Amino acid sequence: MKVSITLPTPPSRDYEIIIDELPSIEIEGKAAIVTNPKVAGLHLQRLLQSVKAKELYIVTIPDGEEYKTMETIEFMLDRFFDHRLDRKSTLIAFGGGVIGDMTGFAASIFQRGIDFIQVPTTLLSQVDASVGGKTGINNRFGKNLVGAFHQPKAVYIDTFWLKTLPKREFSAGIAEIIKMAVMFDADFFDWLEKNDLYEDSNLKEAIKRSVELKARVVNEDEKEKGVRAVLNYGHTFAHVIENFSGYGSYLHGEAVAIGMVMANDLAQEFGYFSKDESERVKELLKKYNLPVSYSIESAEKFYDQFFLDKKSHDNKITFIIPENIGKYKMLSSPEKESVIKVLKKFEKAEGF
Repeated sequence: MKVSITLPTPPSRDYEIIIDELPSIEIEGKAAIVTNPKVAGLHLQRLLQSVKAKELYIVTIPDGEEYKTMETIEFMLDRFFDHRLDRKSTLIAFGGGVIGDMTGFAASIFQRGIDFIQVPTTLLSQVDASVGGKTGINNRFGKNLVGAFHQPKAVYIDTFWLKTLPKREFSAGIAEIIKMAVMFDADFFDWLEKNDLYEDSNLKEAIKRSVELKARVVNEDEKEKGVRAVLNYGHTFAHVIENFSGYGSYLHGEAVAIGMVMANDLAQEFGYFSKDESERVKELLKKYNLPVSYSIESAEKFYDQFFLDKKSHDNKITFIIPENIGKYKMLSSPEKESVIKVLKKFEKAEGF
């Protein structure tokens, strides 16, 4: 199934997202592939068969969210200067969301901005992280708090790379697919309930529908000043979970799954989401072995961490919650007592 989606992103530029077997990638100037040892060991030779450039270099960085730091960015930049890349050079992000975010960020700041291409190799990066131009790194205050909006030149989504993806990482990507359906498309959610994404044709259809939904949102709001913030459903809670766990205990999609459960409970508290709908989402997450429970040590400490989130402003926080399946609501500055009440359900995993 070949799918070509044009993603207009004013004031940047249009680019294509190709969902098909990896085509020939021809680059006029120098290019550098940024990857990690695991992906390189499995798939680099196949990628090299498709890339043609004047000069081609490989930059390998460590694998894992804990390396998504400024120190790693500095290492990458040093390698680019070692190879004498210039303003007409192109970076190729070959890996999952961490590789894509860091390569995009490095591309945005190297000589004030150069082109980069996304070749995502995880399901999560194929349906979410590679599309839309968000780049960034983590620091001690939280996740993705340093970064830039820098659109790729192209995104090539080939499900071949997923054949070697561990089941846990595959499931983490499905969390982002479910997120898109809950926020924007009730029919898509119904379809996900009825179809098995372990079947290749269903998986390609789910990727296509997810990317189309995200493309529509990014086209409307590239810099996340409005509707694009809705893509953070589950993420406000997830980023706190990831921060508290040192970015090691949960994959990003797993933390998002828990965050969706928490956001749904908050939506229930305010009367926007029914218990039945909440259970439907939870059951779909469980279908793919995603976590739906979490133990909070202190509701107060968890609450305070929200204010380091990028969506906080003037000591106010906006929560993205569902308003029925297929619709969303931005809940601005809800009463602290109501949020704490929801968080207390998760203290010492009570209620599960």
